[in-house]
Amino acid sequence: MSLTIYGIPASRAVRPLWAATELGLHFQHVNLPYQGGATRTPAFLALNPNGHIPVVVDQRPAEQGGEVVVWESMACALYIARHHGQPDGVSITPANPREDAEALRWSFWVVTEAEADALTVLMHRMVMPAERRKPELAEAAERRLAVPFGVIEQHLGRQQGAGAAYLAAERFTVADLCVASVLNWARPSHALMTAHPLTHQWIVRCMERPAQVAVKALGQA
Repeated sequence: MSLTIYGIPASRAVRPLWAATELGLHFQHVNLPYQGGATRTPAFLALNPNGHIPVVVDQRPAEQGGEVVVWESMACALYIARHHGQPDGVSITPANPREDAEALRWSFWVVTEAEADALTVLMHRMVMPAERRKPELAEAAERRLAVPFGVIEQHLGRQQGAGAAYLAAERFTVADLCVASVLNWARPSHALMTAHPLTHQWIVRCMERPAQVAVKALGQA
């Protein structure tokens, strides 16, 4: 059985790369960029006809279905956690149906409610050259993000009150991985971070994990 992950860490491919690294898996990393036509070749389009990274290719024994191809970054991360981790209450893999439900709902939630605006904040507060940034777009995105950030802030407060430091459990799980990978894009917004201190602290804890640091190093190798 072998696992191959296509995509650069500085993209949504960070999610399956992070999941695999958290689990200590041996995998092949194809450092494929999303620019320059690399994802439009016939070979890659045969894997993902959308022409996007990431893609996960899981070569499994014939009795387990043979080759499995997964695309869409959240699906890739959730798949890796579910099918390559152990539901032991220690790893990022959900240990029971409640944790699995939390991982599913928060992952879908963050894509629907926050991803586009968080990316706008990242681009127009930090990534784009200063002369191309449009502060008004970042400000509008931050106003919209106040709603989902309020939701996550309240949830984290309830979790802390119950003795749990993370979204789905007392430990870090794939739910935190998926959501933090998106909300981290909004960290250049000082206003959002100041107004939501529990969320800010949780994002920092997630992004400082050794596995996340190791994934960043993949992009610099």
